[in-house]
Amino acid sequence: MSLGEVLESARRQRFVGRRAELAAFDAAVGGRSARRVLFVHGQGGIGKTTLLAELGARARAAGRTVVHVDGRDLDPSPDGLLSAIGRPLPAAAVLLVDGYEQLAPIDGWLREQFIPGLSADTVVVLAGREPPAAPWRSDAGWRALMTVCRLEPVGPDEAAQLLVHAGVEASVLPHLTALGAGHPLTLALLADLATRGQVPDTLADAPDLISTLLQSFVGEVPTQPQLIGLATCAIAWSTTEDLLARTVGAAAPAVWQWLARLPFVTSSPSGLSVHDLARDVLNAEFQRRLPEQYRTYQRLVFDHAVAALRTASGRYGQPEAHHLFFIHRHGPFGEVIAALRTQGSAAVVPARPDEHDQVCATIERFEGPVSAGLARAWLSEQPERLSVVRTGDRVAGFAHHVLCPSGSPLEDRDPVVRAVLDHVARESPIRPGEHVLINRFAAGVRDHQHDPYMVVAGPVSSIIEWLTRPLAWSFVVVVDEAFWAPKFDYIAFAPMVRIEVGGLPHVAFGIDWRRLPVGAWLDLMYERGHTGGTGRAPAALLRPPPLSRARFDASVRTALQSLHRPEQLAVNPLLGTALGTDATQLRATIEDAVGRVGDLPKGQQLQAVLHRTYVRPAPTQEAAAEVLGLPLSTYRRYLAKAVDHLTDILWTIEIGGRTG
Repeated sequence: MSLGEVLESARRQRFVGRRAELAAFDAAVGGRSARRVLFVHGQGGIGKTTLLAELGARARAAGRTVVHVDGRDLDPSPDGLLSAIGRPLPAAAVLLVDGYEQLAPIDGWLREQFIPGLSADTVVVLAGREPPAAPWRSDAGWRALMTVCRLEPVGPDEAAQLLVHAGVEASVLPHLTALGAGHPLTLALLADLATRGQVPDTLADAPDLISTLLQSFVGEVPTQPQLIGLATCAIAWSTTEDLLARTVGAAAPAVWQWLARLPFVTSSPSGLSVHDLARDVLNAEFQRRLPEQYRTYQRLVFDHAVAALRTASGRYGQPEAHHLFFIHRHGPFGEVIAALRTQGSAAVVPARPDEHDQVCATIERFEGPVSAGLARAWLSEQPERLSVVRTGDRVAGFAHHVLCPSGSPLEDRDPVVRAVLDHVARESPIRPGEHVLINRFAAGVRDHQHDPYMVVAGPVSSIIEWLTRPLAWSFVVVVDEAFWAPKFDYIAFAPMVRIEVGGLPHVAFGIDWRRLPVGAWLDLMYERGHTGGTGRAPAALLRPPPLSRARFDASVRTALQSLHRPEQLAVNPLLGTALGTDATQLRATIEDAVGRVGDLPKGQQLQAVLHRTYVRPAPTQEAAAEVLGLPLSTYRRYLAKAVDHLTDILWTIEIGGRTG
């Protein structure tokens, strides 16, 4: 036996997985399939070369002549390939071509002339980073003769086998298996480190490994716009061309096309997504080499998602909400996010009426008939606030929000909603025009409130509601406090109500948005998504307790009287409300609202009265009336009416401006 044969034997003993690809190849070599071309594609380091070596060994064991060439080592021309093969292929040969992406210039010649000219029992395997070009897939003949295989990461058991074969100790197998994410090259590099006594906590702790992986993923050195595009993809849940326009400007279309061709990038209707391992590698490399720039892009992507969600029509902002949820993948939601990305689609979308029965059946199975009856009643009254995640044509997870006050008798019939509203009335009552949103029912069909599809349906639908609707309070109701408490602690929600329904304990976690505006909460969540942190919001972020409408109106009148006295405005109770955090901002808000009075029907005269009384005041009301050419009694009647309109405008800002 030659040394080469010993080497091949050792490789074969350590080969794991790829059962579908092996079966397709064996069927072709054994004459059990009409397929004669196997097209294998996948990202760098995913195991294409290792698979070709195994296929070559199997072909030789079956008595076939094997010719193996690498597109990276030859001139991409017909003569270059023929020279690398060296001689005419005999009948029943097996041709293995690695690095096929390098042969793109002669792809047409191979497809139309070279391969069709081979013996009918020849088997050809083409392996490259990119999938076959459109003519391979559109030609009816090639569709019948070719099998296309996208190489995916290996499973956890196979990854562990690879590490064991490399001599990794059992004690670190689970950690390295998770870190390698099923990527064979990463697993091999981690195994090399581990056998030398170096077990990194994260990929970022092994910079040489990161550099090697980045080279295998990207290959060519990217241009500056391409580099920024990679950073964008690494940060975002999914990358759209609109988002790229924010980060790379006019180069967005070209960068989009380049990213879409990368083998570790997948395309879907919502945009481009990077394989999780590639994302980790890119994140580690950018944070190591360009930390300041990378933080800038992180914030830019975050702000783009927030802005897009705020302006999204209806309840269809789920891609942006997914991104805001995705930044917390290193926190308590990390396992759920990872699970969903491996399971496929997790789009949270408005439910259809025909899905109500599935939802109620799930609630009854896990929470009993009492809760199911309440859910059916709420769905009848507020069906538009049911969001679902679907797998196929079935509901996999859902969340239903109840908006109060609704005027419905259900607010008293539902003990959870009644308890929440009673808590609000005791602690900080809602004011005219304000609302309370309760995520009342949420579950996954398989594992109730531990189900990954529920854990994404609840937060994503909630983010959409919180950012697109002015709210005073928000609550989320769960039945497993121990499981959910760390997650709510992370997002600064506190347990506020506990009550039993149908013998099952329910807990409502809540937040008063009037104390912590949604904008400030988003900033807090952004920081926690990158640096960690839990617990209630810092006191420095909190606004004073909300003013009643009567006290608000009185404070507006006081502020008007002291509009040009900053020292008096600085102690006005309106300070710290949505109208302003300091005297300068408060005055600007009031003056802007005076201008908006002029937009009302017949509002120009009222605006003029306010302007001459408070903004550019005359010495006395009599003088103001004279300047405006009004009788004093008419002036005072107009002033009272104008102040009422102004106060209404400012109140609208107060109760509706928290999401702005």
